[in-house]
Amino acid sequence: MKNNNAVCNKEITVQNKWYHNLKYLLVGILFGIVFVKAEIISWFRIQEMFRLQSFHMYGVIGSAVLTGMVSVWLIKKFSIKTLDGEPITIVPKKFNKGQIYGGLIFGFGWAITGACPGPLFAQIGTGAFAVVITLLSAIFGTWIYGYLRDKLPH
Repeated sequence: MKNNNAVCNKEITVQNKWYHNLKYLLVGILFGIVFVKAEIISWFRIQEMFRLQSFHMYGVIGSAVLTGMVSVWLIKKFSIKTLDGEPITIVPKKFNKGQIYGGLIFGFGWAITGACPGPLFAQIGTGAFAVVITLLSAIFGTWIYGYLRDKLPH
């Protein structure tokens, strides 16, 4: 069992047909449509947020945080299990200064590019093809982190 702050009680070896993943594609498309309609992929909305000119993005982010908090509380309170019947365990995280550095780098990148990883594909889907550079940069940055992870302070 590989331990990257994840807990897995059993290994799933079910081989599904290719069309089994279509539901994820459909949910992703729906997610992208919601992002576009809510204007949270808009570079201008993101710049308004970082310039403290609008509450729109703070409201979206705040409601997402609140939804996450309620969801985790419900999972813990009712001991909700996965679809396979496994218990969901949430491992406490230890704070370290690398989280501050990572958060600052993430925030600077978000402010400069006007895109965080969530809406990248929705932005590309709306025709903002320059965002492909941001996507490739995010993939490259993730690769670099994975390569240097053992050498970084954690």
